[in-house]
Amino acid sequence: MEQVGTYAGIGLQSLPTYLLLLLLSTLRVGSFLLSSPFFGSRMVPLPVRIVFSFGIGLWVLNNIKLPSLGILVSADLLPIILQEVLIGVTCGMILSICFGSVILAGEKIAATSGLAFASQVDPSSGAQSPVISQIFQLFLLVLFFSLNGHLIIFELIFQSYESFPIGGMVSYKNMIENALLSTDFLFRTAVMIVLPIVSILFFMNVGIGFITKSAPQLNLFSFGFPMTILGTFFALYFSVDALQFVFGELIDEAIGIIKLVLGDLSDG
Repeated sequence: MEQVGTYAGIGLQSLPTYLLLLLLSTLRVGSFLLSSPFFGSRMVPLPVRIVFSFGIGLWVLNNIKLPSLGILVSADLLPIILQEVLIGVTCGMILSICFGSVILAGEKIAATSGLAFASQVDPSSGAQSPVISQIFQLFLLVLFFSLNGHLIIFELIFQSYESFPIGGMVSYKNMIENALLSTDFLFRTAVMIVLPIVSILFFMNVGIGFITKSAPQLNLFSFGFPMTILGTFFALYFSVDALQFVFGELIDEAIGIIKLVLGDLSDG
């Protein structure tokens, strides 16, 4: 017992306050990790996400301005907690919508080409999805990490603590309006990805229709179906270079919307 008193550290009376501050500093980053596509998926175990959140929270705790003790022990603590969670979830959902656009594009390509039956369990969500959607999602994920998109988003979140400290007044109107901008490029980007490949498949189906009409022995299942699948593979193969530019612009736009959301928090 005498040896315990010789350690220099946190007093037992201030330990609950320190833990409360630590939990409060991890809410914004932790809620982002839970709602983001990769960090919030089943591929990353929950204990890893918790340890990662607390590790980032320790850095945040030592580098930001935190509310006073009087606010932490009052009824104002609950709105602050909900506010921090809302900010992190908003940023994570914007990134999830970014990844959802390529999943939607893959589903439409699979439905048009007849590959909708080729589906398996998505490791990120646990639901059944076409293989083309999973290929697009993994392609976007590799491109996202290769462009250091995760580091840019973490930097934006850290900068938001300086421009908008914990306990400040949030302009929810600006945050909601800026977050709704992400729903616009969900369908716009999906159409940009789908339209060239679906157009090629459309002309292929028209040609197959003429061939099967002139030669009835070449029916849809023996000739048209294999040709459509083969044409889809060739179209996807030769579209890789174009898709990387589309996916790169998609990542830039998603990061721009997150920056816009975090930049307009205190403009109420």
